[in-house]
Amino acid sequence: MRIRHKPWAKPELEACPFYINEPQNCIGKWNELFSNPSAPLYVELGCGKGGFISQAAPAHPEVNFIAMDIKNEMLVLAKRKLENAYNELEMSADNVRIAIQNIERIELAWNENDRADRIYINFCNPWPKKKHKKRRLTHTRQLLAYKKFLRGQLWFKTDDDELFEESFEYFEEAGYRIVFRTFDLHSESGIENFVTEHEKMFTDEGKKIKFLIAEPIRED
Repeated sequence: MRIRHKPWAKPELEACPFYINEPQNCIGKWNELFSNPSAPLYVELGCGKGGFISQAAPAHPEVNFIAMDIKNEMLVLAKRKLENAYNELEMSADNVRIAIQNIERIELAWNENDRADRIYINFCNPWPKKKHKKRRLTHTRQLLAYKKFLRGQLWFKTDDDELFEESFEYFEEAGYRIVFRTFDLHSESGIENFVTEHEKMFTDEGKKIKFLIAEPIRED
């Protein structure tokens, strides 16, 4: 779906204290953006309208969160949801940042000098055509890029059967170990799950939500 340009989006974001306009300047110092730089750092790649981050970040003030997306038109909606969520709880948004970034070029903003304790990928574009599959956020080349800075787990959630099953091979090729997987997340217990508008829509359509947790395999 093509997103229409909204000229007011960037100015509104630039006035936001937790918006990062030039993430490439944060390489090696993402933790320093927060009042508690020693806290765990969780990163959502492709945050869209902010349905997930606006629930997860306020629920875990002990964790620092960064949410990234390629479009300011998406990020401005995430920004508003975050503001509403924190205001309702009478909390300050000290533990969250949102940043404009093409996830396919994640190496421009993150490298081996960084440390993310968890990565979230929620309902990313499945890119079903063969010629486009390399653009998947779970493709092997992407997973190799994340591996440079991921020190914990990657949590992946989707409604798309083909993307989910083909991602198993991507994780293996990139040197990850899948430690948990399910083809019906809502039938599981003991897994924290923040239900977004997308997820509710898919569930209402009768689609099962697929979910896995993977870890990079390291020799050191």
